[in-house]
Amino acid sequence: MSTDVESKVDESPLDSDAELGDEYLTFSLADEEYGIDILRVQELRGWEMVTRIPNSPEFVKGVLNLRGAIVPIIDLRERFNLSVSDYTETTVVIVLSVNDGPDDNERTMGVVVDSISDVVHAKMSEIQATPKFGSSLDTEYISGLADADGKMLMLLNVDAMLSISGMLG
Repeated sequence: MSTDVESKVDESPLDSDAELGDEYLTFSLADEEYGIDILRVQELRGWEMVTRIPNSPEFVKGVLNLRGAIVPIIDLRERFNLSVSDYTETTVVIVLSVNDGPDDNERTMGVVVDSISDVVHAKMSEIQATPKFGSSLDTEYISGLADADGKMLMLLNVDAMLSISGMLG
């Protein structure tokens, strides 16, 4: 009898990484839900004052000294041209690992979001392609759309969203 149970456990779909899919950290911005690959997340921090950099775009809030590393902090509301909101006790800075440029140079950056929601699993078969809106609407930062408990979740491409050339060009 134990062999029957063992064989059923071995066939469990949860044992397969492909079946389980990727994990995404979800967060809110202006009442919309977004997700980023959890493997890119280095840490979560509450909002704290940053050192402003002169002549930087408004969405670049400044830099933070994080254990000896200087980390640029980007406000995603402003980066996405959403309405500006005051920072509250639920405001979070997500510290991310970002690959930039043709050599995939790894950098650490922080993004300010309204609040953290959850960690969700999304199978590749459940992720839908981003609709094409033509040149009038830029969707290059969205890698796909997924359903999370009945809400549309926009999965973000961290590398495209935080590339230096994309932010400054």
